[in-house]
Amino acid sequence: MAFASASISTSSALEKAKAIAAQFGYSDDELRKCVEKFRLQMGLYIQFLNKQSYEALIRHADEGLRERTPAMCQIPTYVTRAAQGTEKRLMLAHEPAELFGFIADQIEMLLKTHCPSQLSVSEDVSIPSLGMTFSFPVYQNAVNTGILLRWAKGFDIPSIVGQDVCELLQREITLRGLPVKVTALVNDATGTIMARAYSLPLGETRTSIGAIFGTGTNAVYLENLSNIRKPLDGQFDGSSGKMFVNIEWGSFDNELSVLPNTEYDIEINKFSLNPGDQMFEKRVSGMFLGELLRTILAKLQNDPVVRLFDGLEANSGCKLGDQIPLFMRWTVDSSTLSVAEIDETDDLAILRQKISEVLGVPSPLTRIEDAQIVKIIAHAIGKRAARLGGMALGTVVTKTEQLGSVGSLRPDEGSLGLRGEDDSTKGHLSKQQPCVVDVGVDGSVIEFYPRFEAYMREALQAVDGIGTAGEKLIRISLAKDGSSIGAAIIALVAAQQA
Repeated sequence: MAFASASISTSSALEKAKAIAAQFGYSDDELRKCVEKFRLQMGLYIQFLNKQSYEALIRHADEGLRERTPAMCQIPTYVTRAAQGTEKRLMLAHEPAELFGFIADQIEMLLKTHCPSQLSVSEDVSIPSLGMTFSFPVYQNAVNTGILLRWAKGFDIPSIVGQDVCELLQREITLRGLPVKVTALVNDATGTIMARAYSLPLGETRTSIGAIFGTGTNAVYLENLSNIRKPLDGQFDGSSGKMFVNIEWGSFDNELSVLPNTEYDIEINKFSLNPGDQMFEKRVSGMFLGELLRTILAKLQNDPVVRLFDGLEANSGCKLGDQIPLFMRWTVDSSTLSVAEIDETDDLAILRQKISEVLGVPSPLTRIEDAQIVKIIAHAIGKRAARLGGMALGTVVTKTEQLGSVGSLRPDEGSLGLRGEDDSTKGHLSKQQPCVVDVGVDGSVIEFYPRFEAYMREALQAVDGIGTAGEKLIRISLAKDGSSIGAAIIALVAAQQA
């Protein structure tokens, strides 16, 4: 009888896990509703600000009133063309952390170790240009300036909001007497575009979209200058007629009118550093996927039906919540989801080992049934994230109108591309046949989560204007460490144009 009871309990536990997983389903119909709103927000914010409202936005940012700034900001980057692969010279690129002084110290160490000759300024030694990757929402009025609008990804340093982050870093560099000039402020997605484009052979379709799926998530795409109605007061090379625009899609649908929202999403948001903000990011990025999984598993551990990791509370030295990562917020990253997705062994031995290492559950308490529950829920969380990412990417692809009339576009619709270079079409997206859309991506989730791209592509096929045929023309390529490499390339271009 004890064995029969255990079987019933196991069956009930698995059914409950499947019911929770079902809450993370994201249907094609739900996806299309998100696409409609995403398109609306992109169209709205690309021309959101006139001169007066721009000044008001900066004033509100300075006061820390984050709710007054637009969500998907559509920030002009002042980068107007992709790299050609021919730009060469010594450049520095660094991804900043909390303290700009610490960054300046690292720059000094880098120069002393690898480029000591650059420390002695002379007529024969040019001052290195530095491209700074800063993966937070900033408003730029030049390629080398940026006012921090708000923090994301768990950072919260109020004193920096409303300040020019380039100026802050340059100040620390100057205080140390370093001959380095900050010439470009680069979003990580912009850097990814440039790094990807730089790696392509001459004559290949240039990269027009860059996306990040890592600790955070964001994208940049190439837009016609004529469509950008925001003030562009800074200097830039407008000969291409285009400019990369930083979408800041992490804040898409902060009001949750179309995004999926489970009780677990609500809890994640409640205990985050920025409740009510970056709601799309909280469903897609690696920082939050692991916490979503941990939150659900912690609840199931205390569920009398599921009894996940049964015996954990009574286990010697493992009192409930006693420094066990399973019960500690923000201690679990997305790597557990990756292992859960890829482990197809009969006894889920790899996943069980990962559960012990990451969640702190002793191996004897991690049964095969427990690992099955973790796998079911982790898969649901990861697949929803990928489909949401595919929805956003697909919307941006259709905004560029490069796919022409393929996929589910109506045959009578005009197609727009980015390859026309003759004088008659310069500065405008011209009608032409469909072409490959090259997308550069970077980030731990897209790189290491198995089948993340495959699930994204399923979502791409469901986007009106793409379909099965259009999805095949979207080339998604990893640009490893692209944010840093791209920042160096942009710094070079900016220095040459100065």
